[in-house]
Amino acid sequence: MRKKTLTAALLAAATLTLSACGSGDSNNDSPIAVVSEEAGAEKAATALDNPFEKPDLVLTDTQGKEYDFRAETAGKPTLVYFGYTHCPDVCPLTMNNLAVAKKQLPQEQQDELRIVFVTTDPERDTSAALGKWLKGIDSQVVGLTGDFDTIQAGARTLGISIDAPRKDDKGQVVSDHGTQVIAFSPKTDGGYLLYGEDATVEDYTADLPKIIKGENP
Repeated sequence: MRKKTLTAALLAAATLTLSACGSGDSNNDSPIAVVSEEAGAEKAATALDNPFEKPDLVLTDTQGKEYDFRAETAGKPTLVYFGYTHCPDVCPLTMNNLAVAKKQLPQEQQDELRIVFVTTDPERDTSAALGKWLKGIDSQVVGLTGDFDTIQAGARTLGISIDAPRKDDKGQVVSDHGTQVIAFSPKTDGGYLLYGEDATVEDYTADLPKIIKGENP
């Protein structure tokens, strides 16, 4: 087993291909991520030796109610992804991959698992808009919106860069954001696994039963 130490932003850059929907600027204050990598291993998940602490995020869910991320997911296997509903590619693909993999679990484990989608485009992604979009993916997914600065700060604690939505050269509003999925252990509440945008349905299907137990895939 060999170890390497990278800032989370550099880790993301090394493992992910970030699209127009993808990356923002790196932040020098990004937390340090130490990962264990077994020689020759080709796994979708990157295990973090120093898990991320759950971000202190209090936002609004698709019902318009306050949602305290730490409190609501305490002791639960949890996957979090930051993206936006107008994303043309990576966001819907990632969320659909998670939803399809989740449906392979026994119903009891499906109910135990928390999948949380936090918008990076809160001006357009209202509670109602998030609810409508997620209904077509998986009605159990928690959709969160709120103040952009709060969302950006929460993502940064996980090494995920987010820029404020902007217009591209075609006049389309885009949201540049990191495409990591972070898995939190039900045993420790630490963010101990990182998935890049190349993770497939098969990857998540294989790994979710272990994530449910707080184990490494």
